[in-house]
Parts: sequence; structure tokens; C-alpha cells
Amino acid sequence: MEYSFYDFLKLLGSLALFLYGMKIMSEGLQKFAGDRLRKILTAMTTNRVTGVLTGVLITALVQSSSATTVMVVSFVNAGLLTLSQSIGVIMGANIGTTVTAWIISALGFKVDIAAFALPLLAFGIPLLFSQKSNRKSVGEFIFGFSFLFMGLSYLKNNAPDLSQNPDMLSFVQDYTDMGFISILLFVGIGTVLTMIVQASAATMAITLIMCANGWISFELGAALVLGENIGTTITANLAALTGNTQSKRAALAHFFFNVFGVCWVLVLFYPFTDGVAWFVDHVMKVTDPAVSVSFKLSAFHTVFNVCNTGIMIWLVKFIEKTVCAVIKPRKDEEEEEY
Repeated sequence: MEYSFYDFLKLLGSLALFLYGMKIMSEGLQKFAGDRLRKILTAMTTNRVTGVLTGVLITALVQSSSATTVMVVSFVNAGLLTLSQSIGVIMGANIGTTVTAWIISALGFKVDIAAFALPLLAFGIPLLFSQKSNRKSVGEFIFGFSFLFMGLSYLKNNAPDLSQNPDMLSFVQDYTDMGFISILLFVGIGTVLTMIVQASAATMAITLIMCANGWISFELGAALVLGENIGTTITANLAALTGNTQSKRAALAHFFFNVFGVCWVLVLFYPFTDGVAWFVDHVMKVTDPAVSVSFKLSAFHTVFNVCNTGIMIWLVKFIEKTVCAVIKPRKDEEEEEY
């Protein structure tokens, strides 16, 4: 399978559309929202628990943690969510994305929100040319929202098509018998794959195919899933490139949260995976090997994110202080933030 320079340019163009969508969506929000949307979002994220539940709900509905975290970054950029509130929603997004893994495992189906992007533009165009500023701002938001998801969709389509060609990854069989080094290697592979494909759900599908074909064990599949949790943070960080300091901090908080989770699970890796495998085999009583391994991976993904959120929800203030220490405000934002 050849990947030409023209294909690479299309990939860069897709990234440009994504970033432009992020920019005008954020600007439209800022112009329109005022106090109304701020009050709704504040009510939904009054404390850490409701923030997490909001993230779970939104991600379960849109079927993409990347979409949720990108929206959260845009809300932070527009000043509609505080950094502390955004961290709770991002934690919830990590749990919500496990719904997608179960759907892939059970049904092999994924809702594609990008399919609604073009029809949304039809609704947005009359608003964009409206004389009323509020309607025009809504039109800008709709255009930005559509461009953002079109960009995400084009990123997936114009990246090397790994999800449709799992044979390209059959070489990994040569690296499956090196003990814990193999586990660390597959965490790295999962991270890189998700960064390339721009969708943890697509990488999860690749992982399920590899395990079902017997190329790798459940343990190595679980290591890929851990890597996917790190790789998926790249989308929010890309979205934050055009944002302000607070949006960059929210994206970095997502990265810290996922990396911390991967680190502690690696310390307890074998007991953790053994526990998940026992649950699927003896409690769920799944006997078909191909179905069993997909349910084990989905269960691992869910238990990992629920446990990680259960630990990190008590450390929101610490995460907030850490990202604020790492990313300093720009000179033009110093007066606003202090």
C-alpha cells in the first residue's frame, strides 16, 4: 500500500480544516453564549461528580472521547468552563468512550457524527448571513462545529488506512515473547497508532482484529488499549494549539490524567488483567474464544477508566496546579488571569 506525497498533503489539509473549525467554533461561542450557556454549563459541572457524569453522558451520545475533549477545550477557550470544571468532564469522557468499545465488540457498529456535518452547514448558512448578531454567532458556531468534525473525518480517511489493512501490522508477532518488555513495546505501538489514526475507537477495532486472529494475546491487546488512552490525547492538544493558555492547560490535564492511569496499571498489570479475564470467563461466562477476547478487552478498557477516574477525581486541584505550573500565561493574558 503506497502512501504518496499527495496523500500527505491531504492529511495536512485535513488538519488545517480541523484547526480552522476549532477556531471559528470557539469565536462563535464567545460571541453568542454570554451568561446563558455559562449558567447551564456551570449548573452541569457544579462539582467533580456532576462534571464527570456530564463527560460520560456527552461522550456516550457522540460516541467519541476526542469529540468531547475537543468541545471541552473550545468551551475553556471561550471562557464557558473553568479549568477545574473541564478536568472533571474530561475524566468522564474517558469513561464514556468505553461505551464505543462495547458497541464495537458486540455489534461492530460506530455512529459517525461527521455524517451530520454537511446537513448542519445547510442550517448554518442562512444564520451566517443574518443581520442579527446573535443569529450570526450561532451560524459561526455551526460552521465551526461542522468543519471541526469534517476535519476529524478527513484526518481519519487520509491517514494511512491501518484499520482496513490489519495485515500491515502482522509483523508485531515477532515481538510478542519478550515478557514485560513486550507489554511496554505494545503500549508504545498503541500510542503511535492512535496518534496516526486520530481515533481510539479505530485502534480498538485493530486491536480486536489482531486478538481475534490470534496474532497477539489478551495481555498484549490490553497493552495496546493502554497506549490508545495516551494516543487519544493528541486530538485535544492539536485543538488547543489555536487556543488560549487555559485551553492548552485543559488539554495537558487530559494527557497527565491518562499517562498517570497507564503508569499505575502497568505496575499492577498482570493481577489487573487476570482479574478482568476471570470476570469475563466465570461471571459473564463467555465461552467462544473470539468473542471472549473482545469482551475481555472491552471490560479491561472500562474497569481501567473507571478505576483511574475513581482515583484522580480526588486530585483535580493537584492536576490543576500542575498544569498551571507547566504552562505559564502569555504576556497578553497575564492581566486577565491574575
